[in-house]
Amino acid sequence: MIGRLRGILVSKQPPWLLVEVGGVGYELEAPMSTIYDLPATGKEVTLLTHYAVKEDSVALYGFLHESERASFRNLLKVSGIGAKTALAVLSGVSTQDFARLVQAGDVVALTKIPGIGKKTAERIVVELRDRVDGLGASLPGLAAAPGAPADPAAEATVALQQLGYKPAEASRLVQKVAEPDDNAETIIRKALRAALGS
Repeated sequence: MIGRLRGILVSKQPPWLLVEVGGVGYELEAPMSTIYDLPATGKEVTLLTHYAVKEDSVALYGFLHESERASFRNLLKVSGIGAKTALAVLSGVSTQDFARLVQAGDVVALTKIPGIGKKTAERIVVELRDRVDGLGASLPGLAAAPGAPADPAAEATVALQQLGYKPAEASRLVQKVAEPDDNAETIIRKALRAALGS
């Protein structure tokens, strides 16, 4: 079991990260909440991880905060929720906001997250209401990484599709919120907020 990695952040292509540890490059998927807080590429980073083994694949997920990893693991325990949907949830709302939505039983707000329909949202509320206490204790800050890519809008559109949005919806959200000086992470953050109506 891989529980933590410390190494050099080689690349960030949301939701994918590449971290080099002792000459070995680890590919991880991470929620946008983690990606916002990462240092620039070439810098050292420490990530908490979740190692998942399925019949046909092995995957590694990375998180900067224990509250994110705990929320991710709790979401995976809900019937009908896989890693992709769990990452979409953590990319769309902070762990603190997620805990509030679950405790309040706000099914309508939860259904605005890609991959979550009414029945799944109801299951999340029922199955996680007792588990989310204290998960939102620390709200991660939002910091955009330096070094804008050649086409931040295109990168943001691809990242939103990776999070479960349909191509047309991802494009619409990016066009709605993107401004000329925004980098991809800023566009993604604004698009996710717009999608959730906040």
